[in-house]
Amino acid sequence: MNLFNALPGLFPSLAAPSIPSLNFSANQVAQVCEQLEESGDTDRLARFLWSLSVIPGSNLLTQHESIIRARAIVAFQQNNFRELYSLLENHKFTRDSHPKLQAMWMEAHYQEAEKLRGRPLGPVDKYRVRKKFPMPRTIWDGEQKTHCFKERTRGLLREWYLQDPYPNPSKKRELAQATGLTPTQVGNWFKNRRQRDRAAAAKNRNSNNQYDSQTASSSNHNYSPPSSPELDPDVTD
Repeated sequence: MNLFNALPGLFPSLAAPSIPSLNFSANQVAQVCEQLEESGDTDRLARFLWSLSVIPGSNLLTQHESIIRARAIVAFQQNNFRELYSLLENHKFTRDSHPKLQAMWMEAHYQEAEKLRGRPLGPVDKYRVRKKFPMPRTIWDGEQKTHCFKERTRGLLREWYLQDPYPNPSKKRELAQATGLTPTQVGNWFKNRRQRDRAAAAKNRNSNNQYDSQTASSSNHNYSPPSSPELDPDVTD
């Protein structure tokens, strides 16, 4: 039974504030959370988690990493950063979950800093935010992390960029799922790549124009009219 496909029957629209009549195991709830997470349907994921929270005496929301990760995703999307930080700091996540959770941790702090300062953050600002709010060991294995994307991530982004430099929101969400980044990070990468490509193209045009001008100038400088042809001594009028 695919629990994801069965959701409309189990919880009509997952919108009405009713208590589910079917008891799920923690593994079944985790499966639904994973499928909703993969679909990118955060609103539906939020309603599903809410439907579990109103079950009297239920502790399903704390029994499985996939469920806690889903709660973190919902908190991030709803800008409930206090809840996000609490979830990330108080549960030890496996390494597979680290990339996405690390991205949310930093992006949340960036957004809070931007709101506080009233302007977008530059590279130096972001560095200071990272120094002030280091990732908790619950989502970080202690290794020094560069803040460039990993080669596999860059490879995926480059591959998609060659196909479509202007991905729509749906493609950004799909890429975010594939890379462990946030849609905002994916969008920023594409924007920066387009800017670099435009700058490189402009530089190449300027270089080519300069080369053409130098070549034309050199040709004009070295030009001399052809000499008169010598008469063949064997030719007589």
